[in-house]
Amino acid sequence: MMLYPAMKDLLEKVPSRYELVNVVACKARRIAREAEMAGEPLDAKPVSIAIQAVANGELDTKAEEPEQTEA
Repeated sequence: MMLYPAMKDLLEKVPSRYELVNVVACKARRIAREAEMAGEPLDAKPVSIAIQAVANGELDTKAEEPEQTEA
């Protein structure tokens, strides 16, 4: 099974696999939440959209910090 975009291509945009997972997860949650609030269906899964955004260089990894929850 081939992954697209390839992991090596994604790692050129984000320095480590750990950071890549965190960035994609945060972006995917944001995409899903915004679509739900707007009541709009998504054409693709939020994770797929987030991965494509990383591959296209559309994400600023510093802007995709994990959200803080208050205890």
